[in-house]
Amino acid sequence: QLHIMESGGGLVQPGGSLRLSCTTSGFTLQYSAIAWFRQVPGKEREGVSCISASGSSAVYADSVKGRFTSTRDNAKNTAYLQMDSLTTDDTAVYYCVVDRDRRCPPFHVLNRDDAGSWGQGIQVTVSS
Repeated sequence: QLHIMESGGGLVQPGGSLRLSCTTSGFTLQYSAIAWFRQVPGKEREGVSCISASGSSAVYADSVKGRFTSTRDNAKNTAYLQMDSLTTDDTAVYYCVVDRDRRCPPFHVLNRDDAGSWGQGIQVTVSS
C-alpha cells in the first residue's frame, strides 16, 4: 500500500492562496503522473488538475483554470497544487492521486478508487 502524504490545507479567506503538497515515502514519484481531485460532501468527486511525470504538461478543470497551478519537484519527490484567488466554491477535501502512467489520463478514467493510489485527503476551507 502506497503511503501518500498531503499537506498544506487549511482555512483561508476568499481571494487568498494555499499550496498543497503531495509526497510519498519509499516510492519514487518521478515516473508517475500526479492528479488532484476534490470532493464536497453530498457532491460528486471532481478532477481538478493533473501533471505528467516529467512535469512538462498539466491539465486543469475549467473551474480552476487560470487560478490553480500544478508543479512538481522530482528531486524532492513532491508534487504541488498552487491555489490562488480562492473562492468559497473551492472548499472541499482535496486528494492527491498517484497514477500508474507517466501521462495524465482523462479525469473520468482516474476517478475510481482502484485507478491509481489515493491519499487520505486534506481539507481546504475558504471562508471569511
